[in-house]
Amino acid sequence: MATERMATILSIDGGGVRGIIPGVILDFLEGKLQELDGPDVRLADYFDVIAGTSTGGLITAMITAPDSQNRPLFAAKDIVKFYWDNSDKIFPSYTPLCTLCHMLTGPKYSNKYLHSLVNKYLDKKRLHQTLTNVVIPAYDIKLRLPSIFSTFQSKVEVSKDALLSDVCMGTSAAPTYLPPYYFETSDSDGKKTSFNLIDGGVVASNPTLLAINEIIKEELKKSSEFPSMSPKDYSKFIVISLGTGHEASGSYTAKEASKWGIFSWFYNNGDIPILNMYGDASDDVVDINLSVVFESFQCTQNYLRIQAMNLTGSEAQLDDGSKGKLAQLIKIAENLLDKPVCRRNLNTGEFEPIPDVCTNKDALIRFAKLLSEQRKLRPPRQRD
Repeated sequence: MATERMATILSIDGGGVRGIIPGVILDFLEGKLQELDGPDVRLADYFDVIAGTSTGGLITAMITAPDSQNRPLFAAKDIVKFYWDNSDKIFPSYTPLCTLCHMLTGPKYSNKYLHSLVNKYLDKKRLHQTLTNVVIPAYDIKLRLPSIFSTFQSKVEVSKDALLSDVCMGTSAAPTYLPPYYFETSDSDGKKTSFNLIDGGVVASNPTLLAINEIIKEELKKSSEFPSMSPKDYSKFIVISLGTGHEASGSYTAKEASKWGIFSWFYNNGDIPILNMYGDASDDVVDINLSVVFESFQCTQNYLRIQAMNLTGSEAQLDDGSKGKLAQLIKIAENLLDKPVCRRNLNTGEFEPIPDVCTNKDALIRFAKLLSEQRKLRPPRQRD
C-alpha cells in the first residue's frame, strides 16, 4: 500500500482520427480502475492533471467536463463510439480533384460540424469547471506565442477561463486541414482578450512536459494541492503518456529532398512531409527527454509511454474517417495492448521493446493499482 502522495498525470497526443487509439487504451485502463474501486469511478478521479493536444484535447475535455450530476460527461468507453460516429462527418471524403481545389483555396475541411459537436456536448462549460486539472495547448498566430489553457490559470486569470468548446476548436485547428479559430474572453471589468488560434501540435504534439511544468509551477507557489517536492524531483510523478501512432512512411534521403520545392514539402505521394516531420519530432523529443529524466532519478517504472509505431498507408492519415479505417485503428490499439512495453534507447533515441518485462496491458494493470492507491491519499475534496 502506498503511503507517499505523488502527482499523477495522463497525457494524450494529437493525431486527428487516430485519437481512437488512445480511446481504446483509456477504455481498458478505466475498466481496470472500476474493477478495483467500483463501476462509477472515472479517469478524472485519479489524475491530478490530464493534458491533451488537438484530438487529445478533445478527449481531455470529454472526460473532465462535468455533466448535470457533476460527474464526467464521457466515460472512457464512450470515446471510441464518439470517433466511430463522427469522424467521417468531421473529415468528409472528397474526390482527389475536390481535395486539391480545397487545399489550394483554403482549408481542406470546414469546422462547422466539429463546432456543432463541441457546442452540443460542452455547452457553456468553462475551464475552471473541469473535474480535475487540464492542460490544453494551442498557438496564437497573431501574437506568435503559445496559448496554454489550463485549469490552474483559469482560476487566477479570468481572461484565460475560456469556454471548453472554444479551447477544443482552437487546439484542433490543424493548418491546411481546418481553419484557424477566433474567440474572445472578458475579464471581470469587461475587458476583452482575443485569441487567434491554430492547432496545439504547433506547440506540443505530445503535451506531457506541459502537464509536468504546470505541476512544478504550482509547487513553486507552495500549493497544497500537490505533494511537497523539489522542482526537479521527478520521482514523485506517475505519468501515463499515450500516442496516436507514429508513421512508418515518409522517410526520405537528403538527395531526394534537395530536389523539392514548396509543393513537394507539403504534398508528396499522399504524404505531407513538413507537417508529419514536425509532429513526429515534437512527439519524440518530449519522450526522449522524459526517458532521460526518469532514468536519471531511477524511477523508470513511474513513466509509461504507449505508442503505435510504423503505421503505414491509410493507417497513418489523420483525416480518413471511414469505418474501414477506424476499424483498422481499433485493431491496432487492441494489438498494442498485447505488445511489450517500449522505452527509448538513450544512445540511439529509438523506441524499443524491453525484453522479458511485460506487455502494455500488464503495465496498465500495474498503473491502475498505483492510481487506486494514490486516490486514497488525495485530500477529500479531490477524491470524487
